[in-house]
Amino acid sequence: MLAYPVIAQLRSLDAPVFLERIRRQSHSGYELVAAFDRGTIIGVMGMRPVHTLARGAHLHIDDLVVDAAGRGTGVGRALMAYAEADARARGMTAIFLDARPDAIAFYERESYVLHPAPSMKKVLST
Repeated sequence: MLAYPVIAQLRSLDAPVFLERIRRQSHSGYELVAAFDRGTIIGVMGMRPVHTLARGAHLHIDDLVVDAAGRGTGVGRALMAYAEADARARGMTAIFLDARPDAIAFYERESYVLHPAPSMKKVLST
């Protein structure tokens, strides 16, 4: 729950929904990684190992957010370095993520490139 105030800057979820989604995702290897400053969480990254036919074994970053007050201080870069070290330790050779348009420049500075496969969605009615 300590990560919720920072994640809420990226995802508009109420706290109970946030906790339930984290619980469900954790069964498939999803982890939340946090960056701290003097005991306070200032950055959060959600990541999970994935194995697909198209991409093989890779790490997928689902969420990366740095508290508004800490942006531009290297926290995001440090979290990305952690993800890259984690992926290498697992024997993975790639990291995939979905980026908001306003975050693309950050990822490009970290040597990520736009992947040609667009992400698509269909909302199913119940």
